[in-house]
Amino acid sequence: MSQRIVSFVMSGGVGSRLWPLSREDNPKQFHDFSGDGSMLAKTLRRLAARPQGETPIFLIAAERHAERVHADLAGIDLAGGGPLFEPTGRNTAAAVALASLRTLSEYGDELVLVVPSDHEISTPRQFWQSIEAGAGAANAGRLVVFGLKPTQPETGYGYIEVGAGKDGVFDVSRFVEKPDLATAQAYLDAGSFYWNTGIFLFRAAAMRDAFAAYQPKIWQATEAAYKAAISDLSGLYMPLDLYSAIPSTSIDYAIMERAKDIVMVPAGFRWNDLGSWQSLLDVGPSDGQGNVIAGDVVAIDCENSYIRSEGRLLSAIGMKDVAIVSTADATFVAPVSHSQHVKKIVEQLEKSGRLETRFTPAHDRVIESGAWRRRVRHWLFEETLPLWSTVGVDERHGGFHEALGFDASPLMKPKRMRTQARQVYAFAVAKERGWDGPADRLIAHGIDFMAGQGRTDKGGWVRTLTIDGSVADPVEDAYDHSCVLLALAHAHMSGHPDALRLGEETFSFLDAHLEDARMTGFLETSDGAEERRSNPHMHLLEAFLAWHKATGERAYLRRAARIIDLFRSHFFDAESWTLGEYFDEGWKPAASEKRSWTEPGHHFEWASLLVDFAARSGQGELTAFARKLYASAVANGLNRATGLAYGAVSRQGLPLDTVSRSWPQAEAIKAAIALDGSGGPDLKPEIEARVGRLFRWHIDPAPLGLWIDRIDERGRSLATEVPASIFYHLVCALTQYLDGTAEKSQ
Repeated sequence: MSQRIVSFVMSGGVGSRLWPLSREDNPKQFHDFSGDGSMLAKTLRRLAARPQGETPIFLIAAERHAERVHADLAGIDLAGGGPLFEPTGRNTAAAVALASLRTLSEYGDELVLVVPSDHEISTPRQFWQSIEAGAGAANAGRLVVFGLKPTQPETGYGYIEVGAGKDGVFDVSRFVEKPDLATAQAYLDAGSFYWNTGIFLFRAAAMRDAFAAYQPKIWQATEAAYKAAISDLSGLYMPLDLYSAIPSTSIDYAIMERAKDIVMVPAGFRWNDLGSWQSLLDVGPSDGQGNVIAGDVVAIDCENSYIRSEGRLLSAIGMKDVAIVSTADATFVAPVSHSQHVKKIVEQLEKSGRLETRFTPAHDRVIESGAWRRRVRHWLFEETLPLWSTVGVDERHGGFHEALGFDASPLMKPKRMRTQARQVYAFAVAKERGWDGPADRLIAHGIDFMAGQGRTDKGGWVRTLTIDGSVADPVEDAYDHSCVLLALAHAHMSGHPDALRLGEETFSFLDAHLEDARMTGFLETSDGAEERRSNPHMHLLEAFLAWHKATGERAYLRRAARIIDLFRSHFFDAESWTLGEYFDEGWKPAASEKRSWTEPGHHFEWASLLVDFAARSGQGELTAFARKLYASAVANGLNRATGLAYGAVSRQGLPLDTVSRSWPQAEAIKAAIALDGSGGPDLKPEIEARVGRLFRWHIDPAPLGLWIDRIDERGRSLATEVPASIFYHLVCALTQYLDGTAEKSQ
């Protein structure tokens, strides 16, 4: 009777050399390259096809891939085996130690076979013949590896050098890393080098002894995690705290390059590790011109090329010896002879915080919460804050520039008070979130300019200043005062010495000159000549809540409550779940065409503010209003082609302003964050999708640190400049996103 061999499949790699198809969330072992199942499923079927002898099959995989793993396990008899889930990757030494521990605890000192999940082996009968050929040496206590006689100077594989052989088993002289081309040719010429297939066969106790001799810390840490693991019908789950304590290194470095009793069995099977697009071209079904074509592709006069589309039509003419791979969000083009170097692209994308290396966009996949975290953090702290804290600052005349060009040069435009205040706010928030830039200097720089040049005789603030700081428009505007109050609240929290005094003076002006005589809200300007709008009241609500946070004084919450009363009684339309924008002096909807004008971006802003006020005041019923505003904006306010919010729609959902600006998309993120966990549906996938759209349309197409502010209904840019007033929307939304998402393991 044949001896039992306990088999373990390692499924933890990323496969970055097959980017953009292989990603961290969907690595190459889960892909179907030949039409007969994923590489993982084919590996499992190959192990299950052992001609004779008991072969329990275990799988060591990342816990976050559990759903994909279970899908590939369906219908395969594992003969008593099952999945072992790693909560975080600790490289192959930990996986081999885990395989040995599992075997010792379940079966005793049996033979253990460890194989990668992402290799192409098209001859299962010869595969098992080679494994059985190494069983004698393994039973004798030796560690057995399997090598393939090289057929060309391959730079993508590791090599094994062997010495004397007996009965088809050779002593291993050394293992060598992936060589350069000249070295690979020398290995081929020498005749004593084999490609390392990464397959191992050994007795469980022999591997335990090897760890005890060379890497006892890895064994001890793995054993501690294994003993504390939790098992259920879906698999064995290692605890994160203990498993992450295991030193991370490869089995080759930890054991195989140090142990003495290693032998190699020449592999008698066809093998390819599918580590490059060249390898897929070598093994894939080709047409008469040597091309491997996959997906919706039209190729004319092409030769010896790998051309793959994962979505839209891909067309190519006259291509020779190239790889072209197109996914929903990325395209890779290179000569197939250079396709090994795709890792350089991946490394560059990783350095810039790009998401495309880690996550796969697809309509039927839900990206995990925090998926955009790395890209968001990089854009905020490595690209945008450094740019706007230098180029965006007017060091000559004071204050901040109103806008930048797409070459990051300042545009000489009048400086609005609201923009100056919003820049102060943005740098204060960045400081609160740990930005190590010169926030205190920038906050002081902005406030010095505003207070020194922009105060009125009555104690208010002017609307606009010229480039050099003289007054261009002296009107005292409620909207501007809301922005000044918001900035001063956060400046006070950041430690600015004059922010509290300036805030108190501004509140005194607000009460004396901008509050209407009937105590029903605030005038647009101090002369009260214009129609009334809900928008300045929303921003005053935002400022009042900020001052409550800054001081803890309930007087500011009472101020906020009066705005909330206006919202309930006049701004919100209960029938259409929409928010009125324009009103007459008695708070009746304006008689003009703007009577039915609503802005999805303001719906989102109000939604997050209502949730904030509800939490502070205990008025939980306001959350229902927030949900209704959010729902109506999503149902009627989005461009279905881009998923972006329109500028304005009617109460009936007809587009009135089809331009999509960047700030409503930021406010949609804030609203979804506020509503998530408020008793309604799980909005975490929605949050990720909204961050993704903001980057897809407004941020990624722009130069570093800038954004496309205006996009037409077909997704084309209408922007001619980058307005600084939008910076505060982006900083606020994206820092809230970072606050609300868990730190992801790198």
